Amino acid sequence: MTPVGSGAPGPSLGLILPATTQGELPFSDGSTPSTTVGASELAELCRRAEATGADSLWAVDHLYWPHPIGEALTTLAVASVATSRPTLGTCILQLPLRQPSAVAKQATALQLLSGGRFVLGLGVGSHDSEYERAGVDFHSRGRLMDEGVARIREAWSGPSDGTSDYVQEPASAPVPLWFGGSSAAARRRAAAVGDGWVPLFLAPEEYATALASLRRDTAEAGRDPEAVEPGVVVFACVGSDDEAPDLGAAWLSQLYRLPGKAFHRHLVAGSPETCAAALRRYADAGARHIIVMVAGSPAVEHFGLLRSTFTRDQQRVLAGAKA
Repeated sequence: MTPVGSGAPGPSLGLILPATTQGELPFSDGSTPSTTVGASELAELCRRAEATGADSLWAVDHLYWPHPIGEALTTLAVASVATSRPTLGTCILQLPLRQPSAVAKQATALQLLSGGRFVLGLGVGSHDSEYERAGVDFHSRGRLMDEGVARIREAWSGPSDGTSDYVQEPASAPVPLWFGGSSAAARRRAAAVGDGWVPLFLAPEEYATALASLRRDTAEAGRDPEAVEPGVVVFACVGSDDEAPDLGAAWLSQLYRLPGKAFHRHLVAGSPETCAAALRRYADAGARHIIVMVAGSPAVEHFGLLRSTFTRDQQRVLAGAKA
């Protein structure tokens, strides 16, 4: 799956939609909506994100979280109507916390609603407290993921004996399955049954090494080594080179309730030029899809600055290659 984008050379650049619209949609009186908004406000946010030139828009998934957070598939249903160009996806949906056949039906519906622009990004998550609240065994999440993927594909393919009248229809174009996670297990799962791989918390040099391992794993699984689209998720904070690293780390610390120092190594931060150069290193390492989670607010405006700078950089690279 290659997202439809601006036509600029190089990798696609996508945006993870803000998990809450707080601070993202200023009203004419200067106030901002609360964390609970209607479909029209969410649609406006998606339209503004599309206007930045984002090649893809993604929604995060948590059933339980320390802060207000939107529901991923509902968010993307609104996005499918509000936008016409970007790829839409979950980044990532924690399949072990959900009923697989229901996810299969929802994914098909989103593929139809969006005109074939939907990607189902799946992962196991890493928050044991969320699993506890959901009543799911955290330590069984890998097994539940593998079983869930098999059940999704079964729902899409129909009954194995072809005799049952109970099927999931209407059908859609195939829904690509992308897998998140930077662990060896997640990478091997993507290699075996995935259409894409989108790890988090990998520096560019680590990503290059992991991508080489993904290609070997894919070949060992009996598939074309290039069968899995290489993506990556990157935290980014756009601002001054002096202040942005600390501001972004503080924002992520508040979101995840972890010490800010835990994020400095994994944060792209600074001026649009500094951030674009850092993203270019992921492209040079082999990423064809870079998905940005803006560590700050307003996320859409910050992403727009990064998008325009990154596009100019890509165009310069292409011009240099042709010279």
